[in-house]
Amino acid sequence: MDLHARRADSFGAQAHAYAEHRPDYPVAAIRWALEPLGKPERLEVLDLAAGTGKLTAGLVAEGHHVTAVEPNEQMLTELVRRVHDVRALPGHAEHIPVRDQSVDAVFVGTAFHWFDQEKAMPEIARVLRPGGVLTAMWILPDPDVEWLGELERVSTGSVESQKQDPTGVMTHPAFGAVEWKTFPHVQRRESPEELVATVNTHSRMLVVDDEERSAINEKMLAFLRSRPETSNGPFDVPLRAEVFRVVRLSD
Repeated sequence: MDLHARRADSFGAQAHAYAEHRPDYPVAAIRWALEPLGKPERLEVLDLAAGTGKLTAGLVAEGHHVTAVEPNEQMLTELVRRVHDVRALPGHAEHIPVRDQSVDAVFVGTAFHWFDQEKAMPEIARVLRPGGVLTAMWILPDPDVEWLGELERVSTGSVESQKQDPTGVMTHPAFGAVEWKTFPHVQRRESPEELVATVNTHSRMLVVDDEERSAINEKMLAFLRSRPETSNGPFDVPLRAEVFRVVRLSD
């Protein structure tokens, strides 16, 4: 198994930690993604590669009928345990287990870069109704915050952060022009240890050996304890949500 595949498959063993420590998604971003539909009523929404339900929960809270599709059994089990009133199915972006033109919107939260886009984009187009919306979101550290940039440097190991080019992967003849917007977001962390736990749910940390992970964790903790922003008590981690949306064209 190559490194990309190992990373894509690394989350299941840490499903509980992922659910506990990954940030959620801003409501404003969800609402902006759905604006092209212009419908106030309850929508049929597919959360694709739903993980433990971080984005699913936000969609349910907005009153939509959500189908969550996730390939990893452990992640899906955690989703079902934590998010109620949702239809949860095993499945892949490249083979989505729902009917043709059965959903108004497809959401992908911090997962689009794992897809085989040549297979996934036609599948997403198949399940979307004409005029429906495909949205990909990524939650990222705020690049303007100096200490977060330094934490990224301190936490760098033998495996690099996953890079993605959302505008490139979302280009497909079944869809219109890509629209993009950034939303500010924060994650509350109670201690430096909690922020380290968040970093440890990233695939680059999950695939390294225990010795390397332990060494990186020690460096992160030392750094966070040395910074006034993070050394004492609860603190907010400044984040941003990068959101890309495209509309399904009529056939």
